[in-house]
Amino acid sequence: MRTGRIQHPELAGALATLGHTDIVLVTDAGFPIPANAHRIDLGFWPGTIDVMTILQVLREEIFVEEVHFASEVRDCNPQLYRDLQAVYTGSGAEFREASHETLCQQLAQQAKVIIRSGSFNPWANFALVASTDPFAWFTDASGVAPLPAYVARRQRILDNVVPELN
Repeated sequence: MRTGRIQHPELAGALATLGHTDIVLVTDAGFPIPANAHRIDLGFWPGTIDVMTILQVLREEIFVEEVHFASEVRDCNPQLYRDLQAVYTGSGAEFREASHETLCQQLAQQAKVIIRSGSFNPWANFALVASTDPFAWFTDASGVAPLPAYVARRQRILDNVVPELN
């Protein structure tokens, strides 16, 4: 048994296949998941498993460079927004706005995996864009300078920046 790690074999396996720029979509209980999607359904009772629990675990398991979600999270569900900020503070991830239509029609089609929660929290749908460890790929020993985006992400991590939706 793996302690301190994801126990769900399908979820652990799906995360192991992620590469840079792959999308993981974490959704509420009512999200319209495309029929052909790699769906991992963790929702089995209203509110269980909650979307924030899933995001907190994923924060420990994968590197994320962008979190896409509807602006209604910030504007209409401020507690969810604060909770999301708490999870991704110091991660280097940037928050990006995506309309509900974009989440449903575009990002759901592009997602490598979709994880459905049991959450009934309004607008609790988040597209996570996978990344690489910005410190591991560009080291002093490699002699290769990182691109400006990696430098900026490293600095956000070092500065423990609280992400904001602009």
